[in-house]
Amino acid sequence: MTTKVLFVCLGNICRSPTAEGVFRKLVADAGLSAQFEIDSAGTGSWHVGEAPDKRAQQACRAHGIDISKHRARRVRAADFESFDLILACDEQNLRDLTDMKPQGATAEIRLLMPFAGNPADRVVPDPYYGGPGDFENTVQRACAACAGLLRQLSAK
Repeated sequence: MTTKVLFVCLGNICRSPTAEGVFRKLVADAGLSAQFEIDSAGTGSWHVGEAPDKRAQQACRAHGIDISKHRARRVRAADFESFDLILACDEQNLRDLTDMKPQGATAEIRLLMPFAGNPADRVVPDPYYGGPGDFENTVQRACAACAGLLRQLSAK
């Protein structure tokens, strides 16, 4: 059985491709790639077709993760049927996804960060207007949340 996971942020050039890359690496390192389909998307359309932000690529590369081939896309109505779990990087994206979800769609929509197990960290702050430290923080949060996500999904 394949578990299909979609990571979502606003523009799909910083947080969600980072989380996608982190989760792909964790899944591959665990030898579980055949059990997962992993993707990311944005609730907005500003960056559709663009590569991830160079700063996000650099922060991921420092952790041995290559997200350079990713191209931003917007969440589609079909995503709510084709993915089992859609994980939002922040509360606004969670609300937007809930509003976008077609009636009767089966995907479960949740925040990503609670998988990290720290109740104080509910969201992945948008690093877009920040500096290198903000992008590193995004990778660190994605690593913590995705490790918890993989533990939980593997236990099922």
